[in-house]
Amino acid sequence: MTVTITRDELRDALAAGTVVLLDTLPAGYYEQAHLPGALNLVESDVARRAAELVPDLATPVVTYCSNAACGNSKAVAALLERAGYTDVRTYRDGIQDWVEAGLPVETGVPA
Repeated sequence: MTVTITRDELRDALAAGTVVLLDTLPAGYYEQAHLPGALNLVESDVARRAAELVPDLATPVVTYCSNAACGNSKAVAALLERAGYTDVRTYRDGIQDWVEAGLPVETGVPA
């Protein structure tokens, strides 16, 4: 069972640079808006790309998607845990909650 993280906890972890953030929505949504510093990883790409994006299995990882009704973040988190990642959490309320709180987002694809 994946542990959840609150918006405030996530904001603090991002500010401290202590977590890798994974946006689990399809690329088109990621390009429109994603949380600052988030990398894009969808369920169908976990087996192929997870080790490239997060090489150390002990790295703290947070997954998120659109909102609490979206299951993408839970699905990706479960696959990461099965792959051996030991510190995986989900930001259950997702980008909708982040935006509604007035927090910044980024657009486009990573450089």
